[in-house]
Amino acid sequence: MKGICIKEPKLIEYVELEKPKRKENEAILKLLYGGICGSDLGSYRGTFAYFEYPRVPGHEFSAEIVEIGDNDRGLKPGMIVTCNPYFNCGECYSCKKGIVNACTQNETMGVQREGAFSEYITMPIDRIYDGKGLEPKLLAIIEPFCISWHGVERANVKEGDKVLVVGAGTIGVFAAISAKVRGAEVYIADVSEDKLNYALKEFNLDGAIINSSEEDFKKQVDEVTQGNGFDVTIEAVGLPQTFQNCIDSACFGGTVVLIGVGKENLDFNFTIIQKKELNIFGSRNALKKDFETLIDLVINNDIPIGKVITNIYSWKDATKAFKEFDENKGGKMLKVLLDFTK
Repeated sequence: MKGICIKEPKLIEYVELEKPKRKENEAILKLLYGGICGSDLGSYRGTFAYFEYPRVPGHEFSAEIVEIGDNDRGLKPGMIVTCNPYFNCGECYSCKKGIVNACTQNETMGVQREGAFSEYITMPIDRIYDGKGLEPKLLAIIEPFCISWHGVERANVKEGDKVLVVGAGTIGVFAAISAKVRGAEVYIADVSEDKLNYALKEFNLDGAIINSSEEDFKKQVDEVTQGNGFDVTIEAVGLPQTFQNCIDSACFGGTVVLIGVGKENLDFNFTIIQKKELNIFGSRNALKKDFETLIDLVINNDIPIGKVITNIYSWKDATKAFKEFDENKGGKMLKVLLDFTK
C-alpha cells in the first residue's frame, strides 16, 4: 500500500508501505479522511517540538473498519469510526494516576510513532470510537475539537465568564466554540483580520481583537473588559508573544490555559503570576471521555463544526496541500482535509 511521509522539512514523499496485519485486540481500518493539524504543518515546516524525521504524519482521521475480531464494544466491519491517537505506556506515574493524556512516554501518531496517512492502518480496539452515523468529514475533526474541549475543561469555564482565545486557527476556533457551549462570553484574537472575520461570521462569537501591536492589543482588551481583564485566556498558537498576551490580558485571580506548542523561550517577569494570583494550566492531548462526549454533542446539537473545514484535497495531492497550507500565512485556511476515498 502507499502512504505519505515527511522525509525532512518541506519534503513530502509517497512511500510504499507493508499493508498491516491485524494482531489480537486490534482492527484493520481503511482511511477515509485525514486532517492536517497545526502540528503536522509545524512538522512540515521543521518547527514542531516533538517531531522526528522521517515520519508518516496524521493523527486526526475517520476510517472504515475492514477487519475486527469479537469485542464488547459493538464494533463491526463496515462501521465508520475515529480513534484516540495518543499512546500511553500504562506504567509511568502519570498513567498510574489516570492522567494518561500526559504520559511521560506519550507517543502520538504522526509525531513519536507512525501516523495514519496511509491507505490502511491497525488500531487497538479500545482506542476506536463508533461515529454513530456522523458524516466522515466531521468525524475526522473530532480529535482537534477534543484538544480544544479538553483545554476549556481544564480552565473550568463557566456560564458568564469572559473568555479570550488567542489564535484563530482550528484549535483556537474550537476552543472558542467549546467555551461558547458552556455559556461564556467569548472573544478571539489573531494577527489575521481575515481569520477573525471568518470566525465571527461563522461561529457566533462575541467579538474579536486584532493583535497588531502590544499597545493596541492592551487597549482593545481594556475596552472589552472595562480594564478588568478576562476571566479566562486560552493560548492556541504556541509562540512566546501570544502566551505573554494571555498572561497580560487575564484578570487578577484569572485563569490561563496553554494549548499551543512551540520551541521558543519566553523571558518575562514571572512575579506577575504571584501578583495576579493566576491559575495557569497546561493542556495536553485529550481523553476517551472527550471523544465520546463530543461525538454525542455534535450529533445532538446544532454545532457548526463543519465550517472549520475550509479546504479538501485528494490524499494524492498531499504535497500541494501541505505547500499551500504552509504558504497561507494570515489567510482563511483553517482545517485542511485529505480525502483518502479517491
